[in-house]
Amino acid sequence: GAPNFAMRLFEVGRGGCSPFHTHSWEHEVYILEGEGKLRFEDEEREFSAGHFIFVPGGKKHSFINNGEAKLKFLCMVPNR
Repeated sequence: GAPNFAMRLFEVGRGGCSPFHTHSWEHEVYILEGEGKLRFEDEEREFSAGHFIFVPGGKKHSFINNGEAKLKFLCMVPNR
């Protein structure tokens, strides 16, 4: 029922990843468990539990689980 944004929980298994993609809206991410790397445009950035990540709209990105355990994160996006 939130009128302005959606909060989603993602789980990515060991060795898994989200597609390398882009869209017009931003999102804010909070890493709950695990570790991995963010493939962002032409670079990669490491992250682990407790990190916050901002992905601007229009930028190619993918979340990659390169850790030993499940990667779990919250992702907030505007309602469309």
